[in-house]
Amino acid sequence: MLTKNQFDVLYYAVTHTNDVRLSQRSLAQRTGKSLGSVNSLVKQLSALGYIDSAIQVTASGLAALEPYRVTNAVIMAAGMSSRFAPLSYEKPKALLQVKGDILIEREIRQLQEAGIHDITVVIGYMKEKLFYLEDRFGVKLVINEDYYRYNNPSTLMLVKDQLANTYICSSDNYFEFNPFEPYVYQAYYSTMYTEEKTEEYCVSTDRKGRITGVHIGGSDTWYMLGHAYFDRRFSEKFSEILTNEYENAVTRNGLWEDLFARYVRELEMYIRKWPGGLHEFDSLDELRTFDSAYIANVDSYIFDNICEVLHCTPDSIHGITPLKAGLTNLSFHFTCDGKNYVYRHPGAGTENYIDRPTEAEAMNIAKKLGLDDTFIYIDPVKGWKISHFIEDASTLNYHNEDQVRTAMNMLRRLHTSGMTMHGKFDIRTKINNFIDKLQDTDITGFGELQEMMQTLYGYLCQDEVAPCPCHCDSYDPNFLLDRKGKMYLIDWEYAGMSDPGCDFGTFVACSDYSAEEAEHVLAIYLDHEPTSGERRHYLGYVAMTSYFWYLWALYQEKCSKHVGEYLYIWYKYSKQYGQLALQLYEDNDGTSNNHKEGKL
Repeated sequence: MLTKNQFDVLYYAVTHTNDVRLSQRSLAQRTGKSLGSVNSLVKQLSALGYIDSAIQVTASGLAALEPYRVTNAVIMAAGMSSRFAPLSYEKPKALLQVKGDILIEREIRQLQEAGIHDITVVIGYMKEKLFYLEDRFGVKLVINEDYYRYNNPSTLMLVKDQLANTYICSSDNYFEFNPFEPYVYQAYYSTMYTEEKTEEYCVSTDRKGRITGVHIGGSDTWYMLGHAYFDRRFSEKFSEILTNEYENAVTRNGLWEDLFARYVRELEMYIRKWPGGLHEFDSLDELRTFDSAYIANVDSYIFDNICEVLHCTPDSIHGITPLKAGLTNLSFHFTCDGKNYVYRHPGAGTENYIDRPTEAEAMNIAKKLGLDDTFIYIDPVKGWKISHFIEDASTLNYHNEDQVRTAMNMLRRLHTSGMTMHGKFDIRTKINNFIDKLQDTDITGFGELQEMMQTLYGYLCQDEVAPCPCHCDSYDPNFLLDRKGKMYLIDWEYAGMSDPGCDFGTFVACSDYSAEEAEHVLAIYLDHEPTSGERRHYLGYVAMTSYFWYLWALYQEKCSKHVGEYLYIWYKYSKQYGQLALQLYEDNDGTSNNHKEGKL
């Protein structure tokens, strides 16, 4: 086994075999070692038979270097990179073009130029847009189907059997120079130095350069940036730890660097200090700082949309910040000519159950009624939307009676407006559509719940309530308040002509109200104490809308979109309010059979 100093000299000699000026002095200059140290190392290597008198590497020297040869590379390209909105909504970040080069293509070429041709690219988000890499560059593709819910340990789990002397790369890095080498002595993580405060992963080391700790944030420090290198010993130990720890949610949801930090004493990795030239762009503004021509040349229909509506140029769009993703859509905040806006990007697959032309109709009605004057423009076919941004917005508090009263007044204003929309929100049809999509479900009690809802729907039908314009997604996050307390009703995707019970029902279905609290809110909505008929009808719609959203949530989960606690809440309210409403109807009718059949 070579010492680090022996490796440095032998590696330089083998990579400069054709250098006729190769001498001990040039070795000293290129390796940064003293001339005396190089003289001693040359004698050692010569005595071992690794170099000849002309400092040319022998066959024995090549054999001595072989354990340090890089065997392969893994490029992680599965994630969505949501911080890079809006461009990441249109293509994987790996395919962004920086200074004339596609990021991942540049990285692949740099690896190949260093003699590394066994390259695996792990893909996930918009994977089909990266398939071409296999044919164009001869790389291997591995698909990570967990990219949307787990972090990069899920990528390394898929290739853990390939880890040996392996470069671990991120597809969104840009290296001004080629940092890859055909031989590497030991495992390392690339770092750069900053005097200023940073929130990056910073490292501490011992006097030999071994990483002894990783911490987030610091100043006057070396921080992790760019690629890493796993040698065989590191790969073997890391794979063992990753396998043992993977079922731990902390591991799956964190970065592989977090796992390394927890086991830093067992995983021997060294710092690799670079003077500069490594880049990782976390936002569009960062990229624009590095490549000033980027915005002007970017091929983005989202930017085209913004420019057309706001009559601006791409270079006037700044401060792009992704907002918390909704259950179906992606949105980002941006500034243009000193004003703040929100761009709503429709989620994949929403065209299967969202009526975009009706949403556009509803948005215009909402603006006329003063329910949402943030609205600027919506594309009635594709569904993208631009709105004014509400500074420091807060959402409705279900237990603030003044806010609840305002929200109920807004819904009543909509329901009694006399306006109409071409589209309908037919809850029966929508429920049946989801049931068709969930035919293969094996949930115990699913059929019994469906039968109960069918019976309830029969009673609701015989009430013969006239349809009116409805929001149909009227829960707390869609009631926004500005700094002055003005309330806006936003997000009209599910709007259409429907029973007003759909709006009241959804409002309650997404709350933590008791049945008594729900009835109190009903009195606020009606502006009078409910009659027995109104009581059973609206509580029946709490059950019916809960059931609709429960089915919607099951479908989202089937499509690998995590809904969270609402799945259980809607299931619970379907049964709770369904049983309550049926009891009220049946007590009134005197029999459980005296109603119209309302087939779901």
